[in-house]
Amino acid sequence: MASTRDEIKTELEDQVAHLTRQVASLTKAMSKRSANALADGRESAAELYEEFHDRIAEAMPAVRRQARVARKAAHDNPVATALVGVALLGLLVSLIARR
Repeated sequence: MASTRDEIKTELEDQVAHLTRQVASLTKAMSKRSANALADGRESAAELYEEFHDRIAEAMPAVRRQARVARKAAHDNPVATALVGVALLGLLVSLIARR
């Protein structure tokens, strides 16, 4: 009976050692995949940022021109500008009041 117990113990220790190696291997593989996924995510974010930056940089001259035109129109027509401001304020208040 002692030899059977020793055999079972040895077999269990071997299985535990094998499972420990498998867990270590899986942990290493998951670590590599996570690192690769993180690198891919950073690269994608950098590309999106560059694209966004380029589009904003292209649009800024047109936005500046429109702002100058709007500023001049507001300066030339102060009453109309005030009426539009009051209308927008009323719209904003009504949208907030709905919630």
